[in-house]
Amino acid sequence: MNVNDFLAHLNRGDTIEGGSEMHQMMHTVSQQALKITAELNGHYHTPEEIQKLFSKLIGKPLDNTFAMFPPFYTDCGKNISVGKDVFINSGCRFQDQGGITIGDGVLIGHNVVLATLNHDIDPRKRSTMHPAPINIGKNVWIGANVTVVPGVTIGEGAIIAAGAVVNKDVSPNVIVGGVPATILKEIETSQE
Repeated sequence: MNVNDFLAHLNRGDTIEGGSEMHQMMHTVSQQALKITAELNGHYHTPEEIQKLFSKLIGKPLDNTFAMFPPFYTDCGKNISVGKDVFINSGCRFQDQGGITIGDGVLIGHNVVLATLNHDIDPRKRSTMHPAPINIGKNVWIGANVTVVPGVTIGEGAIIAAGAVVNKDVSPNVIVGGVPATILKEIETSQE
């Protein structure tokens, strides 16, 4: 099994049974991610060096408009897709096995958690995991200390208020906040 087989399995939403070959592959990929994030977080890097390390982590080229303030943490990395003009602030944690897609112009605040795996609810199968993707539309702003759970799509132009827990899809051009997050306000967009 290779990384592409692993990602295809995850992107189909197929279960990862504890102790399986897929589970072992997940551990192998996580060791690679931990090595790269240790390098990324270990000392100062120029913005260009951060782009190179993050590109190596996700296994894809990045637009030169990408910016991030480390530290950054992930236990996979290979299932993250990033658009143009994306900024990720310090302390973020992405559990991306289920897939994380970040659209153009997205701003992600301090200490944001994006989690794409759930453990099985049956205590006898707790090591079994169920992946589900997180999709973040263009020009979304995610405030500090937000948690987004598996399977959530955040619509274009939305704002997620600091500290929110997003457990369901967010419509475009709204502000949501709270635990669980609910709509606080609609955003009026300019017609240019």
